[in-house]
Amino acid sequence: MPKLMFYCQHILGMGHLIRSIEIVKGLIPEFEICFINGGQVIDEFKFPQRIEVINIPAVKTDSEFQELMPVDPGLTMKEVEQNRKEILLNVCDHFRPDILIVELFPFGRKRFSFELIPLLEKAKTMGTKIVSSVRDIVVTKQNQKRHEAKVCRLINKYFDMLLIHGDPSFITLDLSFSRIKDLKCPVYYTGYVVQDSPSMRESSEVWGRKQPLILVSVGGGRFGHDLLESVAKTAPFLKHKIPHHIQVFTGPFCPQEVFDKLQQITSQQNNINVERYTSNLLDYMRQADLSIGMSGYNTTMNILSTGVKAMMMAFQGNNDKEQETRVKKLDYLGRVKMIDPENLQPEDFSQQIIDYLSQNPRELNLNLYGVNNTKNYLKLLAIHSNKLVHQA
Repeated sequence: MPKLMFYCQHILGMGHLIRSIEIVKGLIPEFEICFINGGQVIDEFKFPQRIEVINIPAVKTDSEFQELMPVDPGLTMKEVEQNRKEILLNVCDHFRPDILIVELFPFGRKRFSFELIPLLEKAKTMGTKIVSSVRDIVVTKQNQKRHEAKVCRLINKYFDMLLIHGDPSFITLDLSFSRIKDLKCPVYYTGYVVQDSPSMRESSEVWGRKQPLILVSVGGGRFGHDLLESVAKTAPFLKHKIPHHIQVFTGPFCPQEVFDKLQQITSQQNNINVERYTSNLLDYMRQADLSIGMSGYNTTMNILSTGVKAMMMAFQGNNDKEQETRVKKLDYLGRVKMIDPENLQPEDFSQQIIDYLSQNPRELNLNLYGVNNTKNYLKLLAIHSNKLVHQA
């Protein structure tokens, strides 16, 4: 069985981790997997049992991506960098992967070059095939021309394959990276990576109330606080107009003061409940009449796979246009309603919710088979690996 090492670094939300693990789940029957988690450990998040997980000293950032900092306050960033690099090189040396997948880099995570370049160098000398795994939209930079030149140089020097987890009939990578034709390695669109499809397994009943459900979630919880507060203050306006119950999940990284404020706002309201996290978010979404949240990759895929009505707001920090690009197109196509951050006044927002609940979103025919297609591309890469041929 070929060995696969998967490097994932999440620094703000949970999106990169969730997408990476969903891919890994699909690879388990075909590969022996060592998963490197470089972000903050989430106690409630369960990794698949049949993989080796190595949590290296965790790093996080602020909402504007201005500063990297250790999750452990007892360590300096310099100490963390040295420890992480040593662990990665040792793992690679002992695990000896046939394939190394690096999530996002070099299209992002340039500040992790201190550990990734040495890892790529070691993997290359071992004959390991190296793959870059990216979503359909990457973050653009202030000096985009220089950024794209560096990406091309690194891809062409180290990587054997680029997997884009999207559907080119909806969004192509060249909207956020113009030089895709200058990449010398094979480039494949896999389709979108989604969590377990409702048609593939029975949905567990997580919603036991008789009222219809409005689900509110903002991913990891380090941003989206204005939306959460607006929903909390909107609940009284909705109480006597529609019979829905509102279930809010703030995300595991939501600051305690924000969580406490939401609890205080909703303490006298019996039509809304605020919790931090659930591992059954997709099941809640299947049973909801409406999903309200941010327009990150994984939330969007959950909405598309479940068919739930959705109102979505884009993250605007760090001049990041990824979520805005995605939700604007979905709104244009009639699949979701885009939330304007300027229109979160509770009374007005409550009327937007009521109005949208009466509408029927358009169905989109997108490729949602990213997990299976990724597996197939990696199996082909493993078969054609010189290292594996030599071993045979």
